[in-house]
Amino acid sequence: MLTADAFAQFCTVIFLFLIVLALTYFVTKWIAGYQKGRNIGTNIEVVETYRIAGAKYVQILRVGDTYVAVAVCKDTVTKLAELSKDEIHQMEQTGGSTKSFQEVLDLMKKKNKSGTGDGK
Repeated sequence: MLTADAFAQFCTVIFLFLIVLALTYFVTKWIAGYQKGRNIGTNIEVVETYRIAGAKYVQILRVGDTYVAVAVCKDTVTKLAELSKDEIHQMEQTGGSTKSFQEVLDLMKKKNKSGTGDGK
């Protein structure tokens, strides 16, 4: 059976846990706001990131008015090339599909009906 002393200890532990939880929440919100404020108005921006392998990436960075392609590995960052603003726009225009989900779904249905699907 629970005694009054054990119940008081339990309530104290729950109360302290809630205080620590609330403190953690507010400190995390404060740090996130602080970090966000520090990044506003900076001259460095990651435009695009492409993963090559496990911990290897190619990134396009905007540094001031210039664009730079870099290889980011576990322990190193290597400059690959400097890009012009026109090259960045060309890559954005030619990259990726702009079809809606419904268009892709209709296309898959048509392929399935015509027998070109994999039959699974």
